Amino acid sequence: MKIGQKMEDALNSQINAEIYSAYLYLGMSARCTELNLKGIAHWFYVQAQEEMTHAMKFYRFVLERSGRAKLPAIEGVRCDWKNPLEMFETAYAHEQKVTGLINTLMDTANAERDHACASMLNWFIDEQVEEEANASEISDKLRLIGESKEALFMIDKELSLRVFVDRTQPAGAAQP
Repeated sequence: MKIGQKMEDALNSQINAEIYSAYLYLGMSARCTELNLKGIAHWFYVQAQEEMTHAMKFYRFVLERSGRAKLPAIEGVRCDWKNPLEMFETAYAHEQKVTGLINTLMDTANAERDHACASMLNWFIDEQVEEEANASEISDKLRLIGESKEALFMIDKELSLRVFVDRTQPAGAAQP
């Protein structure tokens, strides 16, 4: 069944928001690299990759429903954060905003009686719980350590261990 125009437009806006998220996290990764915090830079880089997979999940869904993907310009992001705490606080606030966007998409899908879209969006609703929790937990740790350079280096090392896994694909699917 072809996707309705209202839902198509809303999902195209979300594609843009997800790519913006990737762009935001790439900016944070670049800033951490400048600060010689390569583990945190790596964490943000993996986060950017994850956001691109989210955008592609929406993109594929629009096309699978015989819709038209529209790709407007992506807004620029700042790259002048003072420290990792400011970045993770920004990331947490951003993820809360994305959660609101996803919830609005679900409201639209329900109002449009688009059950296929609502089913797909359930994955994102669950994902946003994890996204917010991760950013909040790291922010809390950074607040806890205060100005301790030793503790910052420990967190930097911890965050360097993050591995990118495309969770938008079914289990056992070939990874690109």
